Amino acid sequence: MVSTTNPISIFSTNTLDIEAWVKRIAKDRPKAEQQTISKACIWAEEVHQSQTRAPGEPYLIHVITVADILAQLGMDTDVLVAAILHDVVENKQVTLDDIQKRFGSVIMRLVDGVAKMKFIEELNDHSNKVINTKNQTESLRKMLLAMAEDVRVVLIKLADRLDNMRLLRYQDKNKQQRVARETLDLFAPLANRLGIGQIKWELEDLSLRYLEPETYQKMAKLLDERRIDRENYIQEIMTCLSSALQHAGIKAEIFGRPKHIYSIWHKMLKKGIDFEKIFDVRAVRVLVNTVNECYMALGVIHNKWQPLQNEFDDYIANPKNNNYQSLHTTLIGPEQKIFEVQIRTHAMHHHAELGVASHWRYKEENAKLDTGFEQKIAWLRQILQWKDEEGDAGDFLDRFKSEIFEDHVYVLSPQGQVIDLPQGATPLDFAYYIHTQLGHCCRGAKINNRIVPLTYVLKSGDLVEILTSKVEKPSRDWLIPRAGYLKTLRARSKVKLWLKKQDNQQHVSEGRNLLERVLRRFNIKNYNLEQLAHNLRFKLVDDLLASVGRGDTTMLQIARAFKEQVLPKKQQSLPVVAKPSDTRDDIHIKGVGGLLAQTAGCCNPVPHNPIIGYITKGRGVVIHRCDCPNALHWQDEGNERLIEAEWSQPSIQQTLIYPLSIHVIAIDRPGLLRDICTIMTQEKINILATNTKTSADSNVKMMFTLEVNNLDQLSRALAKIDNLANVMKVWRKS
Repeated sequence: MVSTTNPISIFSTNTLDIEAWVKRIAKDRPKAEQQTISKACIWAEEVHQSQTRAPGEPYLIHVITVADILAQLGMDTDVLVAAILHDVVENKQVTLDDIQKRFGSVIMRLVDGVAKMKFIEELNDHSNKVINTKNQTESLRKMLLAMAEDVRVVLIKLADRLDNMRLLRYQDKNKQQRVARETLDLFAPLANRLGIGQIKWELEDLSLRYLEPETYQKMAKLLDERRIDRENYIQEIMTCLSSALQHAGIKAEIFGRPKHIYSIWHKMLKKGIDFEKIFDVRAVRVLVNTVNECYMALGVIHNKWQPLQNEFDDYIANPKNNNYQSLHTTLIGPEQKIFEVQIRTHAMHHHAELGVASHWRYKEENAKLDTGFEQKIAWLRQILQWKDEEGDAGDFLDRFKSEIFEDHVYVLSPQGQVIDLPQGATPLDFAYYIHTQLGHCCRGAKINNRIVPLTYVLKSGDLVEILTSKVEKPSRDWLIPRAGYLKTLRARSKVKLWLKKQDNQQHVSEGRNLLERVLRRFNIKNYNLEQLAHNLRFKLVDDLLASVGRGDTTMLQIARAFKEQVLPKKQQSLPVVAKPSDTRDDIHIKGVGGLLAQTAGCCNPVPHNPIIGYITKGRGVVIHRCDCPNALHWQDEGNERLIEAEWSQPSIQQTLIYPLSIHVIAIDRPGLLRDICTIMTQEKINILATNTKTSADSNVKMMFTLEVNNLDQLSRALAKIDNLANVMKVWRKS
């Protein structure tokens, strides 16, 4: 159990007997693990030999104390070693690679995780405005957990903070106040949510000592003045209770429950009552073996003493958010004095004291049975709301407010404000979150003092700085989903609103340009804008063009509308041939199924293209696009080998691939071919062949033969290529 004093008793005049300490905390561990802990201690002693702490003691004592706290929580050897080494990377002579070579990648990652979490302390050292609102403290806690890929990193950090709090008296008053506030707002609730009662209580008491010194001394005095009478009264209750439970055949362990100054003060403040009205200052804890015995013991206790109305809580049936379980009841005892009894199983008590840490070694030994630990980790990743220890109706509501941690990133503004954004958000999303005008004027971004593109995907912990111009000019390209500029609907709506406010004629002009671009991409030459506007439910062509210019109508919608418009009219029945032995399931030949079919290399038809079949000798039916020059020639001649064909259902097409060719004209630059290939990879399009030719004036012509699944996939790829730097034109070959 973590005590309220330094738990290591083997210090002597600022010296530490490492061998004796390792023997004590690792006596039940394999010899190899003992040797690893000793090796870590020796190396840490060498690295920290020139460092001391505020009381003048060797710095090594701090890291050993942190490891000792974690050993008392039952943590595994990797965590103890990482705790011993958690500060060595601050020494410029030691790197993470050094740790990996000596102790392996697991310990290296734990040490690295602790180092990353130090940013909160560094942030508050330079800013007094960081922890100033409830929302900001919650956001910092979320960021802390989001950055911790391994929950053991958080445990090391909590132990590190606990030892630092024990020596806070050696710091100046300003730092005492800042660190205590940070501890009470961030780290004590974190320990509470992990269910580690021992660390939580001590962090809260130490924080109150420096934040409210007069209150702390007053509460300590009130507790101390009546300590002897209270202890005698509790001993009398325990003796009587032990006899009653033994008579009922219930084997129980009974002891007085320690009270913590902060919890008493907080309850007085929350309920607006005096010290005399705090019933659980006199408290007893009963530990039994099973849940059934918990309720049996409750019945015995209620028969023995009169329970106080409205002062019973069943946290076994309705656990708190941190999975705390126990029965709490308040009774009127001898001399009409009120006292509290908590009843729980040994397992519940172990969990209440050690929380998530109590499961770690058990998980390694028998992972199949420890489903509770996995649920705890899953729960940890969902917590967004941070409440008090008391389990009230708010706890229930918080469960509904929670959402998955991985769906959010937590980034910092230059002023130290924590911004909560959806996963995948970009610097532009950040800019519009801060202020609409900042988004409109955004022209670039710096992440951690390094310039990045506006499509950069933000990560938790990033420091974001927006570069602006004096002119508001959002780009229509920002609204293209596949371009990757904006993730949040909030930012997209602000861009659309700005564009709507611009001159309508400008929208019409820009919409016409955008429309012509998409038509060129698909090599559509004969089209009817009035019919297109009607298909998309616009009364006038100008209304359609303005909508395209504003970004309300997307290029994908346009492509799909044209896909419907160019479908062929029903032709007269064409001849039917016998069914060969082989088939192509994505193509349906009118009048019969199961014909041998293959697509023509001259026009490479894909789904949704109007198609026609041509019966060959020995090759079955060759499928051409209806606008293929060869097919048009045969139709003009009235060739009897033509046969009507159509694509089968989309569900079948999605599993098939179709070859086609595209052309790209651009001004040559380094990385152009790589960027185009990257887009194909992202869209899962296979490149069968490529041919490039660069002219003397640095213009480059490229042709790609691709395999695509459908027209939507091709449309996305062409749009992304068209938005690449230096690309002047991209279209599909007829």
